[in-house]
Formats: sequence, C-alpha cells, structure tokens
Amino acid sequence: MTTNKTTILIITSLVLILSACSSKDKKVADKTEKRIAVEVATPSGDSQQGIYASGQVEASQTANISTRIMGFITMLKVKVGDHVSSGQLLVSISNQDILAKRAQADAMIAEAQANVKSAQKDYDRFTALYKQQSATAKELDNVTLQYSATKARLEMAQQMRNEVNASLSYTGLTAPFSGIVTQKMAEQGNIANPGMTLLTIEQSGSYQVSASVSENMIKQIHQGAAAVVTIKAINKTFTGTVTQMNQSSQFTGGQYIIKISIPEKEKAGLYAGMYANVSIPSKDTVVIKSGESSVLVPAACIEHRDQLTGLYTVSSNNTALLRWVRLGKTFGDKVEVLTGLEKNEQFIIRTEDKLYNGAPVKVK
Repeated sequence: MTTNKTTILIITSLVLILSACSSKDKKVADKTEKRIAVEVATPSGDSQQGIYASGQVEASQTANISTRIMGFITMLKVKVGDHVSSGQLLVSISNQDILAKRAQADAMIAEAQANVKSAQKDYDRFTALYKQQSATAKELDNVTLQYSATKARLEMAQQMRNEVNASLSYTGLTAPFSGIVTQKMAEQGNIANPGMTLLTIEQSGSYQVSASVSENMIKQIHQGAAAVVTIKAINKTFTGTVTQMNQSSQFTGGQYIIKISIPEKEKAGLYAGMYANVSIPSKDTVVIKSGESSVLVPAACIEHRDQLTGLYTVSSNNTALLRWVRLGKTFGDKVEVLTGLEKNEQFIIRTEDKLYNGAPVKVK
C-alpha cells in the first residue's frame, strides 16, 4: 500500500515538472512571437528642397481703439466677440469740461465778431474822410491797425473752437471699419488715459498668414510666389500667394516677415491666431540652419504626453525606448529636434502595433 502511494507521488511530481517546463517554454515562445515589427530611420540633414516656415493666421486689418484725452468712461457696452459696423459708437468719455471750453470759445467768437463789425465801421468812415481830406493819414493808419487786430482776434477764437471740437471728437470713439471685437481692456466707469488701448477690432473675414523666414531663405522668395499653407487645427491645406515681404529684420529678432494671402473660399472656419505651416517650392536646395547641422524628423513620429514630447528609439535589448526630446521649428511635415536625439541615431518611424516603453521589437 505504501509502495503504491509512493509511485503515485512520483508520477504526480513528474507531471507537474513537465507541465511547468512546457508552460515556461510556451511563455518564451509567446514572448518571441509578440515582438512588434518596426521600421527605423535616421534624422535628415540640414538641407532640403523648398522653403519651410511657421506662421499664424491674422487679420489683414487691425485697429486699437484709444483716446487722446483723460476722463471717465461713461459708455462701453460692446464685449469680446461682438460684431460692429463701420461708424458705430463704441466708447463714450465724460466731456463736460470740453463742452465748457467750447462755450467759452463760442463767447469769444461772438465778442470778436462784434468788435470786428465796430472796427470795420470805423475803418469805412475814416477811409471816406481821408478821401475827403477830412482825416489825416495817421488817423487812417490807426483805424486800419485796429481793424486788422480785431480780425486777428476773431480768427484766434475760431481756431480755439476748432481745437476744442477736435478734442471733443475723442470723447465718442467709433469703429473705423466693420469687424469683430477681439480685446477689451477697460470697463464702463474706468478712467481712460491718453494713448491707452480700450478695444481692439479685427476686420472680419480679412485673413492672411504671417510667417517668419530666416536670412538664408529670404533670398529664395519673391513677391507673387505660390505658397502651400497647412493648418493642422482644422486639417486644411490650400495654396496662397506671397503678397508682402518685410525688407528688414531689425525689430523681428533676425527673422524676415512675409504675408501670404488666403483665397476667399478657404477662409471659412479660420480664426486669427491659428498656427500654420508654410511651404514655398524652390528649385534650389535650401540650407535650413547654418553652422551645426539640424536634426529633422517626421512630425508624425512625435509622441505627445501632457506637456512632454518624445519619440521611440530601439534599445540595445531590442525594446522600444521612449526618448524625451525638445522640439524647435516645423518645416513642412518635419520638425526640428533641438535636444534628446543625435544626428546619426536611429528612431522608429513605423510600427505594426501600438508601442509602449519597453515593448519587445524587431527591426524590419
């Protein structure tokens, strides 16, 4: 009986051992089978065909509404996003003091006009007496001088009224064109100071793209050149025309600003401030960055995790390694890697399955 129990225990142990080995072999096999097939590439160099730049959609016409006088804002009813029409009253500023000055100017004009009439009568009378030799030349000169002085005082009073009227026009601010209110920097009851922007208006529908071009690219661009614009936010691509080129980079950080028109049919869905990638075809090979070569990778390879950006590389153990990188400018469908990836280091560009950090991979 004891021998039978011993035999059963030995058989059970052998079965368990064989089962464990089989399970281990199966896991190893499964691990090998689950390796994800990937394709790798190395970053491209610092020269390529065509010119690439980054820019933003902006309104062709923008106006900052401000005043040249100080006073309380008595009316400001528009808000951000409101549509306004040309000539519409937007802001009213207290003007009691200016109205008082205009009343003073009106009184001075009335007084000066009365003096002019009186002086003119004296001038006409002494002119007639002088012709009749009943008045001396000295008396006529004195009357003529007085008449000229009263006319000068009338002119001065009228110019003072013009000045007051000019100041009064800045107490009622109107829209210079039809558009949309994009910024509001004051509220009713605030004090408006001279030169302080109260509202910003952008002309609705008049969009263009403003892009920055480096000095080694600007010579390849000419006014009227075609430019392919891609706006990823709304997945739109269209062809525009270079309409303006800034000839100086003194106040733009060494970059030359170009303006690109947008066809009317492509303006639907656009908003000022949207980022745009611009590609301008060129027959010559353009150097993207002078000095040390740039590291360019396809933008589709970039992984975005919260505020971090990275891409997958292959480790020495043939596993996927997520490398955090710092990005620079975008050039068409490629993006510049400033740090985190060496020029000759391989990275994964395509995969047959979803990658994760540490996933076993095999290079095709």
